[in-house]
Amino acid sequence: MYPEDRVLVAVVPHKRDWKIVQSERWYRVPVKHAPPGTPDFDWLAFYFTRAFGEDRWAIHYYCAVLGHELLTRRDLIPSEPDHPHACDWYYKLQLGPLQHKIPPILSPRWRRITFIVTTGDRFMNAIEITDLFDSASPWGRQFVTLKEI
Repeated sequence: MYPEDRVLVAVVPHKRDWKIVQSERWYRVPVKHAPPGTPDFDWLAFYFTRAFGEDRWAIHYYCAVLGHELLTRRDLIPSEPDHPHACDWYYKLQLGPLQHKIPPILSPRWRRITFIVTTGDRFMNAIEITDLFDSASPWGRQFVTLKEI
């Protein structure tokens, strides 16, 4: 990873979504909620939610983004044709092999995260989630939602 590479940190809300990442090597980003620049990120990192038990509230894995397609949710997940978002458009990001982030990037307390846009150098040097932000940058906190308890 190069310092100037663009990294998108995305939430993995359910273990089912993580299984798709692991076995099928893709991740979906809803077009209507995607940060500018999607789908042209170099890397995708995964923030785990409470569903992941002891691995929750942290980034343990990342991978290269190899390409993308624009599809409806119905096309992505044909087993759920009647889902309320079945007709919504998504970027299907095609992914390279998963890489383990050692040490992981932790959130010392619960935060609600949608997406974080960061750079390769910030990502590789981060210890905590807040290290990914550059408050002086116009990208700063623009595409992240944080809510502290």
